[in-house]
Amino acid sequence: MKRIVSISLGSSKRDHRVSLSILGEEVIIERIGTDGDIDKAIEKIGELDGKVSAIGLGGIDLYFTIGNKRYVVKDALKMAKAAVKTPVVDGSLIKDTLEKQTVKLLSNVIPGGIRGKNVLLPSAVDRFGMAEAFHNLGANILIGDLMFALGIPIPIYSIKLLKILAYILLPVLTRLPFYILYPVGEKQEKNTPKFTKYFIWADIIAGDFIYIKKYMPERLEGKVIFTNTVTSGDKEMLKERGVRYLITTTPELGGRSFGTNVLEGFLVAMQDKRLPQESDEEFLERIGFKPRVEILN
Repeated sequence: MKRIVSISLGSSKRDHRVSLSILGEEVIIERIGTDGDIDKAIEKIGELDGKVSAIGLGGIDLYFTIGNKRYVVKDALKMAKAAVKTPVVDGSLIKDTLEKQTVKLLSNVIPGGIRGKNVLLPSAVDRFGMAEAFHNLGANILIGDLMFALGIPIPIYSIKLLKILAYILLPVLTRLPFYILYPVGEKQEKNTPKFTKYFIWADIIAGDFIYIKKYMPERLEGKVIFTNTVTSGDKEMLKERGVRYLITTTPELGGRSFGTNVLEGFLVAMQDKRLPQESDEEFLERIGFKPRVEILN
């Protein structure tokens, strides 16, 4: 049996557990929220160490990778160090590879493709590969890191400018308590519309779902949401608000799409089931794990 557990700083109300049979092996995938309590998260990781196949860090990134530079998030490193036997992953590998490739899938799904479309990325430092993919496909990108993470009402329209700001700010920001930069615990459940004009401007709203959910306006008619960690309740909410397409990099499992950290943990845990020289994409396709593409309205 394989067991992959995501320990998240997010709300415990979003916990989920699913049991699957894959290639003759029972696989349990689980998400456990700690309601923003990093000490509780560290304790839980320590308890699971050596008892599960892989541990994912949810609601936090271990690394921000911008271009050829990598910045370690201090609080995430504390969490990762709580495990000494079990592999710990944060989903960065998925974001830098499969997620970028899923962006290309949008070209075949959205009428007219991506070129010329307006794309709002509430946070790009944690999904730099996604931002680059949209840019390279000819989209008009609006990067909201200063607005959504720091409360500075200045949009970024350039990958080059994002790199410059990241090089200046991330060495400092990654050492701050993570809750300052990102909503954790119950704060994830509250919707407070903010920067509404940018949501209205966008054809595609992409990236971290917690930021999208927390700040999105009441109506999102015709929008494309490209994200992850969406529950069945989230999907119904997006449908009610008029969203046209919901696309997630990770597949829907038992009514929920888990985070990229879970998918990366799954790939680590299932190494013994891989064929020689089989890529991540080939393995996921062989077992039927595909991105979710749903027309909601």
